[in-house]
Amino acid sequence: MNNNNNAPAAVAEISRLAKKDSLVLMSAPEADRNHALEKIAGALWDARAEITAANAEDLAAAEKDGLPAPIKKRLLFDEKKLADTLDGVRGVIALRDPIGRTLLKRELDADLVLTQVTCPIGVIGVIFESRPDALVQIASLCLKSGNAAILKGGSEAANTNRILYEVIHKAGTDAGLPGGFLTLLETRGEITEMLACHESIDLIIPRGSNAFVRYIMDHSEIPVMGHSDGICHVYVDKAADLGKAVPIIIDSKTQYVAACNAVETVLVHKDAAEALLPVLAEALSAKGVEIREGAYGKEYLDLIVSIKTVDSIEEAIDHINTYGSHHTDAILTEDDRAAARFFAGVDSAGVYRNCSTRFADGFRYGFGAEVGISTGKLHARGPVGLDGLVTYKYELVGNGNIVADYAEGRKAFHFRNL
Repeated sequence: MNNNNNAPAAVAEISRLAKKDSLVLMSAPEADRNHALEKIAGALWDARAEITAANAEDLAAAEKDGLPAPIKKRLLFDEKKLADTLDGVRGVIALRDPIGRTLLKRELDADLVLTQVTCPIGVIGVIFESRPDALVQIASLCLKSGNAAILKGGSEAANTNRILYEVIHKAGTDAGLPGGFLTLLETRGEITEMLACHESIDLIIPRGSNAFVRYIMDHSEIPVMGHSDGICHVYVDKAADLGKAVPIIIDSKTQYVAACNAVETVLVHKDAAEALLPVLAEALSAKGVEIREGAYGKEYLDLIVSIKTVDSIEEAIDHINTYGSHHTDAILTEDDRAAARFFAGVDSAGVYRNCSTRFADGFRYGFGAEVGISTGKLHARGPVGLDGLVTYKYELVGNGNIVADYAEGRKAFHFRNL
């Protein structure tokens, strides 16, 4: 475990410190938060040699331990990946301040005005997989949105995560941030301790399998925003343009095979199968993709795809809602009515038409980066960027107003939106 003093401490103590310092962060001016992010980006680039060296240690250990190829691909954090990640940090800096935005302003009476204003959530605990870039993205988004963050990354990336944390923490505190703005946990046992800190941690975002997310939900009183499996589908409708279909499917499957928004199952309308399947099979084979039949509801994260022929769009929608993870699903069609039916019927965070599922990403949505993709329906859904990391409060300004005047009829509300 690392904290602001780089000394061991109980997670409960760490979370109390983070809670205290989150109250400082929530009122920090945007200019101060952006200044800290600029210093962090610069410090990370200056430390690129140390970062890539630490990553090389993790990659060597992964190779020695025989970890699957998708995990090793996610684990890679070379200089190019660092540069891309820092572009995301600068993108976050450029975004408008999510704090203090007025969502509603209503005059309840002539001298009684209600305002709904965005504010930080407080302390956010994020448990994420073996992607070192995720640590940088999550830290930058939490800082920009005025939240303190307690992070636990995958053990496979322990060396990379540690150096990234140390650089970010030092640059942030040197820029004037309170020490509890960011904490890194390093052992599996600390996850259990974190789940018990319901008085000081306001939200947990776990990134992993459905079983892992369910475990977190079942073992904590802290609200959980779940990001589970990415079992994504592409449905090729009978009215699809096959010239578009093959490149979209290939991109969805192979552009970055280890991503949670990569397609895992392709559904093909029976009327399009004869023309599409031979061409698609050849294109997939050229990319080294193995085709499987009958294996549905599985996240491969590998050069494997399931293909199934369906009799109707209704069967496709039912299959997606049954076997999918409510992440991102696409229809390929030139029929507006079919697209509308698909959009209305598919119960997923992202529903697309005639484009790759790989667009399901906070950076590609213009969010700068993301802490994850929520497949739930409360608070935030889809890629969770800055707006998903704030809540709101109601501010009421009066002039000696008392409820008795309204309850007893001496005054009346007129509810006028300003």
